[in-house]
Amino acid sequence: MRIAVFADVHGNLLALEEVLADIASRSPDVTVNLGDCLSGPLQAAATADLLMSRNFLTIRGNHDRQLLDRPFEQMGAVDQATYSEIDDSHRAWLATFPATAVLDDMFLCHGSPDSDLTYLLEHVGPNGASLAPPEQVRDLVRGISQPVVLCGHTHMQRAVMVTDGPLVINPGSVGLPAFRDDVPYPHVIQSGSPHARYAILDESGGHWRAAFIAVEYDWDSAAALAEKSGSPWARAIATGYAPVP
Repeated sequence: MRIAVFADVHGNLLALEEVLADIASRSPDVTVNLGDCLSGPLQAAATADLLMSRNFLTIRGNHDRQLLDRPFEQMGAVDQATYSEIDDSHRAWLATFPATAVLDDMFLCHGSPDSDLTYLLEHVGPNGASLAPPEQVRDLVRGISQPVVLCGHTHMQRAVMVTDGPLVINPGSVGLPAFRDDVPYPHVIQSGSPHARYAILDESGGHWRAAFIAVEYDWDSAAALAEKSGSPWARAIATGYAPVP
């Protein structure tokens, strides 16, 4: 069994096209998308059209949800720009995403099993973000019976083995390799390169092995789209380092 896993496209069509081509070259049995498909200063509608044509099993990300569950005036600037670009068919498609799913012996979520906003594999404190301590991860996956948990949201490629628990995999981000946030404390997440990222999982004899893939694409053109819109995302897309505050 071979599964391709990607997440956090954030409307980066150029990155998505190259990732899907690379996935096709590896002939997975199933491809899954862990959410946050469209929100960003890039090509939201065209990204939605491409993903809709592929009909992947897709989990709802926090930005996918936020495009639907609040008045326009209460959305953040990125979601407002995305909402204005997409149409009713795109919004209807977003509304079909489940919050979580089970695929064979894998549990799929965007953030953590109980929240699309909670970091599963990162801890944020007064000194910033770092790998979450094992007890935090164990608490967040408590009650999950599947041996593998797939998550996104933090855009960082990670594989964490929980003692007496599942293997937790984050495939990284297709479209946004770094970001800055201020909840619950100011912090940055940054991969250090502009590559589009995803993961391949292979099962053999009841054991899963994860391979993390970093794909080259025309990130300069993607960054130029962000810069044209006046977005601070341009630096993150072009370099893999967080936007300057």
